Amino acid sequence: MEQTVVGLFDDRSDAQEAMSELIEEGFIKENIDLSNQGTASDDVMTDDDTGTGIGDRISNFFNSLFGDDEATARNYTTAASDAEAILTVHVDSAERAELARDILDRNGAMDVDERGDAYSNAYASGSTDDDYDDDETTESTRIPVVEERLNVGKREVERGGARVRSRIIERPVEESVRLREEHVVVNRRPVDREVTQEDMSRFQPGEMEITERAEVPVVGKQARVVEEVEVGKQVTERDETVRDTVKSTQVDVEDIDTTKGTKAKRAKP
Repeated sequence: MEQTVVGLFDDRSDAQEAMSELIEEGFIKENIDLSNQGTASDDVMTDDDTGTGIGDRISNFFNSLFGDDEATARNYTTAASDAEAILTVHVDSAERAELARDILDRNGAMDVDERGDAYSNAYASGSTDDDYDDDETTESTRIPVVEERLNVGKREVERGGARVRSRIIERPVEESVRLREEHVVVNRRPVDREVTQEDMSRFQPGEMEITERAEVPVVGKQARVVEEVEVGKQVTERDETVRDTVKSTQVDVEDIDTTKGTKAKRAKP
């Protein structure tokens, strides 16, 4: 079922942003109408509007759009008189209509019902055009009261750290060890005695060999783990008070008493 979504904007640039987002979301450009408040009558006028005024054309458009909901049509007609741009989107389903409505709201479309209540309250308080003569005009100046607010957030920064490197180094060491050596000793001593039977058994050619032995140092190396270095992070939290200054507008109102030539001063923060 075809539906029409209408957004009223106080700023035309907001309406253009909404139109761009609609196109990005797949809405057909030919089904989107963007008009200035001054030219809105030409865009929303139907064949039956010929010969009517601008206000009547806009009113007829919203009456035909909202049908029997006269209050809504009246609110849109009244709000359209203050709007700088009107954005109209034609869709073919309720889901697409809801998406279009969200996009318009997200980009600053005015709350027509709230604006309509404001107009109704103004009329209820008696501030209508009938209360003034045709020759009388009212002028008002709006002074925005601006106040800064301190927003404190958090972000992570690098404060330092530790770089751990391992390398191989050599250092001289020494150990003492006792070594044993053998040496062959030959002693000759003169004797003079009678030959025995044992001496006679040895009285023949022969050869004897004695081997000398000695201990030498043997060096070996064995690797052992003597220490472990564990690297990690410890997280702590702390409270910090942030101090700064904020600015705000202070409006001073002076009541001028022309009869006495004095001024009474009022301050409104």
